[in-house]
Order: sequence, then C-alpha cells, then structure tokens
Amino acid sequence: MRKIILFIASSLDGYIARSSGAVDWLFTDQDYGYTDFYTQVDTLMMGNKTYQQVLSFGDYPYADKEVFVFSQKQQGKTENNATFINHDWEDFVKKIRQSSGGKIWLVGGTQTIYFFLKHNFIDELILSVHPIILGGGIPLIVNDPSLETSLNLEDVKKFDSGLLQVTYTLRNKSIG
Repeated sequence: MRKIILFIASSLDGYIARSSGAVDWLFTDQDYGYTDFYTQVDTLMMGNKTYQQVLSFGDYPYADKEVFVFSQKQQGKTENNATFINHDWEDFVKKIRQSSGGKIWLVGGTQTIYFFLKHNFIDELILSVHPIILGGGIPLIVNDPSLETSLNLEDVKKFDSGLLQVTYTLRNKSIG
C-alpha cells in the first residue's frame, strides 16, 4: 500500500496560514529537507483552496507530478496536471493507495487534512514548526475530539533558524 505523508509547516500556535491564506511568515532561507522529500513522492493531494493558493504564488511548481485536487464543486476537470475530485473521496483515496506508484504527499489544507485524519489515511506527518506565534489564522487541525490519534515520534531536527522539524507516524485513531 502506498504511504500518504502530510508534509506541512505551521506556526508554534498551530496555524498553517494567516486568515487571508498568506504564508509570508514561512522561512525560505534554506530547503529544510523539502527537495529530498519531493523526490520521494510522485502523487500530490490537496484541497481546492490550497490549490488556488499555490496558483497565486506564480509558476505552478507541481507540473512533474500527478496531482489530485479535492473540490466540492468541480469534477473531472484537469488543469496544470491536476485532476479535480468532488465525490466518493474515500473510495478514490483507497484506490490510489492500492495502485502502483511512490509515496503520496498530502499538501493541505485544513478541511482536506480533516478528511484524511477522519478516515485514518495519513501514515506519516512531517511538521516544520516555525518559531512564530501568529495568534490566529487557518488551523492545521480542525477542533474535533473525534480526531484523537496516537502518534509515534520518529525524528526531530533542529535548525539554526529555530525551526523544528518533527516526524511522526500515526499509530491508531481512537474512537471518540
């Protein structure tokens, strides 16, 4: 079965973006393992809001990968090598996991992460915690007690910038 990895950054207080979607606070002074990680994946999954945010950054960075965008409205549409999925998300993810290929990167955002956690689809979480408190914004995890999930710490990397990169595997989802 193909592994699904959530590779994402957050502020110390758990936000992945400002309320506007801006990520101007993310460190860009070095790679933080992104290039190595990116070479290990051949498929990306993300929500439509995250996809639209990526498009706003300029050149589309994922043209060399298979990309699936989860959307409430669009179905079957393909643009920038991205295919939009709007129904049967659970069956779709199960089929992709059983297909041949490399690792799958769950890019975000919050509602898509919620769906993947709710269905116990995330195998590994690589979280880059930036040493900043935003005080508000778009949360990494939706506040829902039914998402309680046990984690195994696999690795911690400390960078001179103050960023911590923590890698966990997900053990099991508790019944809330």
